[in-house]
Amino acid sequence: MKVAVLGAGAIGAYAGAALHRGGAEVHLIARRAHGEAMRAHGVRVLSPRGNFTVRPHVTDDPAQVGPVDFVFLGLKANSYASCGPLIAPLLGEDTAIVAAQNGIPWWYFHGLTGHPLENRRIETVDPGGAVSEVLELRRAIGCVVYCSTVIEEPGVIRHLEGTRFALGEPKGGVTSRCAAIADAMIAGGLKAPVELDLRDEIWVKLMGNVAFNPLSALTRATMVQICEHPDTRELVAAMMNETLAIARAAGSDPQVSVEKRINGAWRVGHHKTSMLQDLEAGKPLEIDAIIGAVVELAELTGVPAPALRHVHAAIGLLGQTANAVPVGAH
Repeated sequence: MKVAVLGAGAIGAYAGAALHRGGAEVHLIARRAHGEAMRAHGVRVLSPRGNFTVRPHVTDDPAQVGPVDFVFLGLKANSYASCGPLIAPLLGEDTAIVAAQNGIPWWYFHGLTGHPLENRRIETVDPGGAVSEVLELRRAIGCVVYCSTVIEEPGVIRHLEGTRFALGEPKGGVTSRCAAIADAMIAGGLKAPVELDLRDEIWVKLMGNVAFNPLSALTRATMVQICEHPDTRELVAAMMNETLAIARAAGSDPQVSVEKRINGAWRVGHHKTSMLQDLEAGKPLEIDAIIGAVVELAELTGVPAPALRHVHAAIGLLGQTANAVPVGAH
């Protein structure tokens, strides 16, 4: 099996290292200091499950790799529409794209036979079809990541917790390609269940992301701090309840209670969400897939969602102003 990891950051490099250790032919596509360090010294993984180092092929030029069986997409969702020049050299006729993203994926309504919104494009995450033009729907395999990693230094991945990468076809069921990538990930020491309908898993994770990501960026608080402050805890519960109502109106039924989801976040500890980390690093915020698409689905399904709408408005403005140069500054 030949796998390219496009976006070999913290999660991508960790997944690629595991796949390489399991016997797959892995090519990591990364730039700058992180890519240079992995190319020179391999990928060093520091984990409570045991440290290891692997030396897959690392390049900043996808043309050096050529067509692969699977592309593991480790990019943020807000980079998908612009990744065409990077991903094009990796695509053969049957190449599948495993998209390890947070939030609502661009393929969400693809293949939902008989659903009122079957094949409906979600404009927030696929504006004008820009993403599905680059990432063809027929290639998509969904992936919900329950794994926490950070780049401790260039070439060094600190694995904090979790090894679960839930996989699923947009059309449901278990296909040979989904089973094949799952087997390869399991061989590398990861958990990779193939879900008959991945959408329920998407919503279970999204219940946390939709609330904690924007609130952490707006308040600069960790998940513990948000959970332990009575007013923000109440706001989180309201956003999660609205999200559950939207999920059910869209045809899914995630089996998790709001209280259990909040308590699970509290147990993670003083963890900074990815959106807060992006804000502090001066990177664009991943707003559309995490909360914007949920608000769009609320409109499509007729579900009132005042808490989600208000927080979306605030985080949207922060996304515009956070890295702007103040008026009069030099």
